[in-house]
Amino acid sequence: MVAVKFLYEKAKTEFDKAGIDDPAFNSMCLIEKVFGVDKNALITGTPTADDDRAVQFITLVGRRLSGEPLQYLLGQWEFYGYPLKVGDGVLIPRDDTEVLLRDCLKLLENKPNAKVLDLCSGSGALAIALAKECDVEMTAVELSPKALPYLVRNIALNKADVKVVRGDVFECMDKFGDGSFDLILSNPPYIKSGDIDGLQTEISFEPRLALDGGEDGYDFYRHITREWKSKLKNGGILAFELGEGQYDAVAEMMNAEGFENISGSLDLGGIQRSVYGTLRVK
Repeated sequence: MVAVKFLYEKAKTEFDKAGIDDPAFNSMCLIEKVFGVDKNALITGTPTADDDRAVQFITLVGRRLSGEPLQYLLGQWEFYGYPLKVGDGVLIPRDDTEVLLRDCLKLLENKPNAKVLDLCSGSGALAIALAKECDVEMTAVELSPKALPYLVRNIALNKADVKVVRGDVFECMDKFGDGSFDLILSNPPYIKSGDIDGLQTEISFEPRLALDGGEDGYDFYRHITREWKSKLKNGGILAFELGEGQYDAVAEMMNAEGFENISGSLDLGGIQRSVYGTLRVK
């Protein structure tokens, strides 16, 4: 038998040596997962680990040291207070995406029974939060055969009323009628194809399908803005999450395709993280 606190301190030290951000948090999360021991119990008690669980913990520490995301090791992560199952094949929900969510919540105020479409839904973070927080008729579109089961599972986990459609946003427009939606939103792949291999190790574990925005990073923005606008009602809203430095180009695309009142919001780092606009009434 070995003291759980010893394992915690050892992992924290190894994470620190490896340059992993917030080594104490990473170590504590894995301790809680394997041993069911929270920080208070670790401080005030003397819990011990049997050999099997100690090996399980050490294995997870090794995987984290290799760069595997903490979220995948835990198997679950929260977005806007809602638990989401995550793992191989699905993009990890990030705090930055709450910027787009908050914009959408504001845009949907005083719009009961709004019809909303989430393209490239992934884990379902945005679709689920909107369905739980607003009076909306929510539909989520996802292509990946690996991500789709997470989307379905997370909808059930959160008891969210979300319709799921498997489809490629470049091809499945005909599944939806023209003038159907009050709001279409998307957190699309937006990283330049040539930049992906140079990103931090953790991101290399996430699905390339959810990251690759084409040669210049704008493939999805161009296509969605041009080809999906017909699915909006007159005066309907299109909203995107953005990568750093993409606001001006996407706002220009939207303006050229007939959107007005274009605006957006900053994240906590001062980066323009969202853009949205209203389709001009014909």
